[in-house]
Amino acid sequence: TEEEAHQETLRILEIYRTFAEEWLAIPVVTGLKSESEKFAGAERTYTIEGMMQDKKALQMGTSHDLGQNFAKAFEIRFQGRDKTLQYAWTTSWGVSTRLIGALIMAHSDDEGLILPPKVAPIQLAVVPIWKGPGEKAQVLEAAEKVAASARPVLGDRKVVLDDRDELKPGPKFFEWEQKGVPYRLEIGPRDVKDGAGVLVSRLDRSKEKVPFDRIGEVLPGRLEAFQKALLERARSFRDSHTFEVDDYGELKERIQSEGGFYLVHWDGTPESENRFKEDLKASIRCIPGTVRDGEFRTTYTDPGKCVVSGKPSPGRVIVAQAY
Repeated sequence: TEEEAHQETLRILEIYRTFAEEWLAIPVVTGLKSESEKFAGAERTYTIEGMMQDKKALQMGTSHDLGQNFAKAFEIRFQGRDKTLQYAWTTSWGVSTRLIGALIMAHSDDEGLILPPKVAPIQLAVVPIWKGPGEKAQVLEAAEKVAASARPVLGDRKVVLDDRDELKPGPKFFEWEQKGVPYRLEIGPRDVKDGAGVLVSRLDRSKEKVPFDRIGEVLPGRLEAFQKALLERARSFRDSHTFEVDDYGELKERIQSEGGFYLVHWDGTPESENRFKEDLKASIRCIPGTVRDGEFRTTYTDPGKCVVSGKPSPGRVIVAQAY
């Protein structure tokens, strides 16, 4: 039915929002696309919009309520309970490889990737450190035991023992940092003597001594905290670069010099919307809102005057430069 199709559209939107925030650690704005920005032929298009580190928006996924438009175009009909043929109410939704780009652009630094633990192929790299043959055997033995103890907790493929002879510790550290592995455990001769290795976080490079026999106990909590901190860091960045603006001159100057998300009043006309595109090289990313009790409810419903035309506006939209 028409209502079931709309509910399906909102359900998928929430799945995408949950995946972006809880797995990719990227905070997103859920919203409704304007008429000119919605999928051609759709009744309405919902979106999740993320802010990248250059303060540009990225449309990370969309969910479309197609109504009966495509069903009529392609003669998609079904027999209803009343035995009559009816056109189907259809939906369309998708995310794609742009999520990989979002993951890179939202979290990385000058050293390389920073991957959320929930999607990181490798969560722990154990790096044994030795200077000569005399130290190698005992250090490697300890590293192998630690890696073996971590695998039942994290999973066999989530733990790597870097026992390569041809590389010194420095290049090994750099490689695992570049690949975004959340944690690295360094084990040298002194660490073997102490019975504890040095656990290094990719997020903030903090170091802590962790006893070998507690690695399996400590890591799940550290990974959970890493995931949460990464999301909060990205959320703080987005929120600190989101502004309410009511003057077009200020909007034009700031969006071009600072970037970010701008909450502005819009009168709903394509003429005003085109000004954003032509003057600012920006666009209305969405009419922000949330899904509650099976309904999409707009967030900013305070009436005002359109930042372009001065005409009445029912609420604020997000304007930003985007990929």
